[in-house]
Parts: sequence; C-alpha cells; structure tokens
Amino acid sequence: MMKNLKRFLAPVLSIWLLPSCTTLAADFNAVAREMSYILQNGHYARMPLDDDLSQRIFDDFLGDLDPSRLYFEQADVDEFAEKYREKFDDLLMNKQSIDAASEIYKRYQKRVQERAQLVQDLLNKHDFDFTKDEFIEQDREEAAWPKDATVARDLWRLQLKEALLAETLRREGIARRAKEQGKEDPLKDQPNAKEKIAQRYERFFKTIEGTDEEDVANYFLSAVARAHDPHSEYFSARELQQFQVNIQNRLVGIGALLRAEDDGATKIEGIVNNGPADRQGELQLKDRVVGVDSKNDGNWVDIMFMPLDKVVEMIRGEEGVEVALKVEPAGAPAGETRIIVIKREEVTMKDELTTAEIIDYNQGDGQMKLGVIKMPSFYFDPQDRDVRVSRDLERLLDRLKKEAIDGLAIDLRGNGGGSLEEVRRITGFFVGEGPVVQIKRTNGHIEALESPFRRPLYDGPIVVLTDKGSASASEILAGALQDYNRAVVVGESSTYGKGTVQQPLEIGRFMPPLADSDRAGAVKLTIQKFYRVAGSSTQKKGVVPDIVLPSVRDALEVGEQYADHALAHDKIRRARDFEPFKRENLFIAMLEEKSAERIKASQDFAYVIEDTERLEERMKANKTSLNIEARRKEIAEADGRRKERNAERIKRFAAMKEADEKAFKSYRLTLDDVDLETLPEVDLEDDAQRHMRQAEDAVADLDDTPKWPSGLDATKREGLAILRDLIKAVEAGKVAGVLKRDE
Repeated sequence: MMKNLKRFLAPVLSIWLLPSCTTLAADFNAVAREMSYILQNGHYARMPLDDDLSQRIFDDFLGDLDPSRLYFEQADVDEFAEKYREKFDDLLMNKQSIDAASEIYKRYQKRVQERAQLVQDLLNKHDFDFTKDEFIEQDREEAAWPKDATVARDLWRLQLKEALLAETLRREGIARRAKEQGKEDPLKDQPNAKEKIAQRYERFFKTIEGTDEEDVANYFLSAVARAHDPHSEYFSARELQQFQVNIQNRLVGIGALLRAEDDGATKIEGIVNNGPADRQGELQLKDRVVGVDSKNDGNWVDIMFMPLDKVVEMIRGEEGVEVALKVEPAGAPAGETRIIVIKREEVTMKDELTTAEIIDYNQGDGQMKLGVIKMPSFYFDPQDRDVRVSRDLERLLDRLKKEAIDGLAIDLRGNGGGSLEEVRRITGFFVGEGPVVQIKRTNGHIEALESPFRRPLYDGPIVVLTDKGSASASEILAGALQDYNRAVVVGESSTYGKGTVQQPLEIGRFMPPLADSDRAGAVKLTIQKFYRVAGSSTQKKGVVPDIVLPSVRDALEVGEQYADHALAHDKIRRARDFEPFKRENLFIAMLEEKSAERIKASQDFAYVIEDTERLEERMKANKTSLNIEARRKEIAEADGRRKERNAERIKRFAAMKEADEKAFKSYRLTLDDVDLETLPEVDLEDDAQRHMRQAEDAVADLDDTPKWPSGLDATKREGLAILRDLIKAVEAGKVAGVLKRDE
C-alpha cells in the first residue's frame, strides 16, 4: 500500500493540528544505515540484508511511487533495476542508498512533469469522444509499465477520459438529485469538469514538484522497513508526532480539522467545541487558509498547493505560543483576506475516546438493560498514566454495573489496536485471573501475559462485535474472550489478521553524537508475534466470529492475508493455567439458529448479499466502460435500485422507529456523563456534533438514504438481538453455574 502519495488524490484529506518539532535536517544516508542495523538486529524475522531483500526494497519503492504504473516507463524500470535492484543492501551499509533513491525519484519527477504537460495538452486540445466503446482497467497494480512515451500518452488519454467522464456523470447525478428534492444544485458555481480535473492534477503535480530530501527519504525508508513485513514502518519527524498523537489521543494545537482543496487552499472542516480556535472565535467553518506565520512574527509563508502535512507542521507549535493564519473568510468576496491569531493549547480528541450507551428495554417479560461499549482504539499516554483506555473503560463499567445492566455488547468494529498493556488489563476486566495472550520472541521464547486481576470487573453475558477493521489489540481481546468461552463474537467473516507486535524506536538515539539526527524520524519494527491462549496465531487468519453476518467487505481484499510480505500463520502450545469457561454456557447453536432466522428475514442483509455479489462481478471483470451512454445506463439502474430501496426502507424504518420507541430508550454514557445522577437520553443529531462542529456539505446532504432507526445499523441491531437471546438463555438456567470453568 502506498504510504504517502495516494493521499494527495483522495477526495478528503484531514489531519489534526499537532505540536511542533524542530526544522533542522538530518543526514538521511546515515539514518538509512542505522535503520538497517536496527531492522537486522531487532526485527522478529531476522531477515539478512542481502540481494533478495534488496529486490523487495527496489520493487516496493517503485510500487509506492507509481502504484498504478502511469509514470515510469519500462526503460526506466529496466535501467534502475540493472543498477540498483540487487544493490540496495550494499548501498544501505555504505551510506549511499538515499543518493540512489534520489536518482530514481528525480526520474520520477521528470516523468511527472512530462505527464503534467501531457495532461494540460490533452485537456486543452484533445476532443474526448465518449461514444466509443473503450474500457480502462480498474486495478493496474499488476499491469505492464508503459513501453514508451507513445504508449504512456494513450494510457493517460484513457485515464483522463475516465476522470472527465466520472466527474461529468457525478455532476449530472448531483444536479438530478437536487432537482428531485427541490434544492439548488450545489455545484452550479464550481469550475466545469475539465477545470476541476485540471485543478486536481495540478495539486498533485505541485506536491511532487515541491518534494524535499526528507520526503524522498520518507518514501524510500518506508519501502526498506515494509520489505520486512507490512507493519514495520518508517516515520518521518512529522509522522512520528502524528503517531504519538494517535496513541495518546491528545495533542497541542488550535483544535481545528483541515481539508486540502483541489484549488490549492486549505479549508477549515471542523472546529473542536471549546478548543483554542473556538474560544478565540474568529476562525469559522469553511474558511480557507492561504498563508501561515507559525510564530506570529511577520514571517509569512504562502501555503497554496502545499501538502497538508506540511501545512499542519507550520501551524503546530509549543503550548502557549501564537500562530497567525491568513484566511479567506467563508462567503466573502474572492481575494478578501483577514489575519487570525490563535494561541496553541492542549486539545483532547474526545470523539476518539471510549464511550458507552445504555439501551433500556421495557417490554413486559422482555424487560432488560443492555450496555454497549464503543472503543475506537486502545489508546494510552506513556507520560500520563491517567490517560489510558483501561482507566476510562473501568469508569464506564462501574457506572454500567450501578445501572444494573443485564448484558454487555463490546463494539470493536474499526478498532485498529494500540497498547498491548491496555488490552491485557481490559481482558482481565472480563475473565479475571489467568493468561490473556502469549508472546513469542525471535529466539523462540514464549511468555504468557497474565491478567492483573483475580476477579473480573464484569461477569455478565457479553457479545463482541468485530469487522475487517478490528486489528491487533482488538483481536487479542476478541480472541481471548472467545477462547475463554466468555463472549459470543459476532461480525464479518474474520478480523484483520494482524498477529504481530511493534515497537517504535527513534533512530537519532542510535546515531553518533555529532551526526545530523534532529529529524531522523523513527522506525516501528515488528519484534514479536502474539498468540491466543488456545495456541493459534491471529496472523493472516484473524478471529473468526462465532456468528458470521453478511458484509460487502467480505468481497474485498481486506486483511493481512492480502498484504505484501506478511509473516506466516502458525500455532504454539496452549497457555499454561488456561482454564476456559464451559462452552455450553454460550448456547452458540441456539443463538446461531435464531440469528440465521432473523438474517434470512432481514431485507437489509438481503441488500448486503445482493450488493456483495454485484461487487464481486465488477472486481472480477476489472474494467470500466468509457462509453457515456453505457455508464448512464449503469447509473440509471443503480438509481432505480436506490429509489426502490429508499421507498421500501422509509416505510419499514418508520415502523421500526415506532416499535423502538415503544420497546426501549437509549441513554448516553460518556466520560463527561459518568458521574451524573441521571444519564441523558441519546440525541442522534446533537450528539454527532457534541465535541466538534463540522462544516455542512451540500452534496452530502443530497444523500436521501434513510438513517438507521434509533441509530442502530443492521449489524449492531442483530448483535443486540443475539445478546438478548443470550441473556434470556442464561436467565432460563439451561446450564447451571454460568461462570464455572471446565474441570
């Protein structure tokens, strides 16, 4: 997967504003050698730095720069392959690898400049004929490199034709939907399709043109690290700070969310409520930032077409220090600007904190209370032990117990992992004493990590919701609860399948004292594999749910098994002192049967199955028509399905909402609410912007797909139904002693 360049063409690019770092340079040839030493000596696989690894590095580097094989020509690839494909091992040790990478990158820049001119010529002079029956490959990762400039020109003609056609059809669809809803076309004042595509490519081309030595080193060193396995990674100085923010869940900045615009500006997409920018009061949603004075000392920098991460680095700074922004106010006449000065402060990303919800059913014999925990990640702050997900979850669980919940759903969907120590503690909340995960080191030594608790904090019925985005620490928790027969796991066909442990190391600490290492960055390297207490690795296979629900993502190549250079799946012995609860306590067969009946009767899951089959057919064909009438026909068919489904859903969802209102009430439980005497009811509209105000999107507002009744999507609703079935089965006493262990 391309680490840096793909993001520049993404439709929305957003990032939080982070604390500042020094702007001194580093000797990246020396950085590359030190990183190679670290990988050789510390990586789990202990891969030798030889010709085979050199080939991986070379292929991955070119693939990262040009994943769709649109820029390099075959002669370029052949030339550099002869010079460097089996030489990067030597070049790394001789502190010459960045020189070679820079040579390759300069050729890449040259090709980008040529394609930029080609794009301009084609857009200005070529008459695109959308009546021809031409096609384009959807996925070119395995396609041949262009043989020469002539082949490249025709390839780019097709690429631009597809971009123009897609943009034209997008605009037609938006205009049509706006007319159907009696609204004004939100794109009527925007540049035409050709101008929009030209802007989009101009931003990308300018990004490549403005690349510095640190960027080149970032691209290359990322390829070096990931040649060892998908999760070994190089972090530039900028990325290292973002990584730290992700695990700590807080930052120092102005409390704003940014988006890169096609025309080169940076738009304010969100403002944290009661954050620095919000309290200062002048910065508004949809304002466009065009200049930054990072120290408010008169040294302005024009940030038009600057990559978003570099814009962020200029805005970030030390706590208490002011930053000045040159802003084009939203709705103001073109060219009008104003200066806004904001003092940087610490900002907590409350949207990413663990939260809970109580669903109180009040139907006669079906009366029960369900707790729902949502954990976006296993965050922690090494410098502040009060900032950790286990502490937050403990507070929420204490309140849920006081509310006398009958069962608990733990929603791990989209949770990409985090701290190993945090998941160890959290698993103990539900299993009490015993091993929770096994760790294997390079030397073969296996260690079982034990729960730090003698008794579980919560011992009631549990359902765990997972999907393909549940990875690493999420898989440890889900796998342990499944192995202990402590919970019923429900979700997509498997979790992601990341069964490895990484450790970030700042490279500068390993360099000689007088070396230029201020911006050396860090390497996150795989140092261990983890295994479930029953002995199986989650590597590649993930955690397979007890009850699998239909999902469109099961048709996609999502997961560790599809990643390049992934380590193998294997098994070890069962952990000592591992004593699972009785499997019969979960009533899996009964729950699966009841769930299957509901899924069979569910129109929403029927739509999922239908969409999955259609997606599989499209992916297998791997081609897109460039005939406008053929595409319009496809769109008309899709619109027909959408309208038919919407009509059906509007009627059905109204009945479901009415039934929900009679059946249960939902109460919000966040860390801000945990000590309240009476918990507030969930308000889907207000709660969505409780922590951050986000800019309205007139195009997104045209989406007329009915919202899920009570905020319960099909998967969450079915997961709660399974939990209710489990609670009833436990209460019925079909098996005595629900929490007894096997003897």
